[in-house]
Amino acid sequence: MVRSPLQLSRLCLLALGLLVAAGCTSNTYNVKINAIANDAKESGESYRIVTKNGGDPQTDLRTREAVDYVKAALSGRGLYEAPNPESADMVVEVDYDVEPPRVEFESRSVPIFARMGGGVRSVIVPTRDSNGNIQYRRVSVLDPPSQELIGFEEKTIPVTVYEKYLRVSARENVASGDDAPPEQLWSVYVSNEAEDDDIRSALPVLASVVVDYIGVTTEKDQEVKVNSETDEVDFIKRGM
Repeated sequence: MVRSPLQLSRLCLLALGLLVAAGCTSNTYNVKINAIANDAKESGESYRIVTKNGGDPQTDLRTREAVDYVKAALSGRGLYEAPNPESADMVVEVDYDVEPPRVEFESRSVPIFARMGGGVRSVIVPTRDSNGNIQYRRVSVLDPPSQELIGFEEKTIPVTVYEKYLRVSARENVASGDDAPPEQLWSVYVSNEAEDDDIRSALPVLASVVVDYIGVTTEKDQEVKVNSETDEVDFIKRGM
């Protein structure tokens, strides 16, 4: 079937719209990082791990996954879980969650549809008379209008976003009877803001970013783009 230039133009616009939609569902995460390190203290290499959000890694699947991802990230920096928790150099605390949703206003390219066609047209149809003879007569047919894509425009629209975060921090492993409180050794806070609240998919991506910021101080918030299909994220998913 030969398409008219107008039809081809509309098909191109539709294809462009699909590409825009595909871009919104890509595997790329925008990750924000805030990290701080205590340069006056040696952190050591061994650790014992605790969770802040109350989940038990032995019984809660999500917490166990988060802890396993963090362990993989720590192993990427040469850190290991101490066989004896009391002799560990540091206590690593894992905290993760999804913040309550909030509304932001963003500029988006939205499709424009127009009412096309429709109206009354006449057609000739065959009929039979009382004697069975075929006759032809003209009848009116109502064609309904259609909504067709004619372009895109920039609009500011409200968008509900969720902040998914992972905080990994380390402090001295001191005995409970010590007078001095344990000093913080380092802390890394990574987060992703998006229209979904899927923390499970985001956790390995966030943990892969933690690796590069352990023992680092960022003077201000930093932001990186991370593809969930990279080798670094796959390493986190596979574990140590």
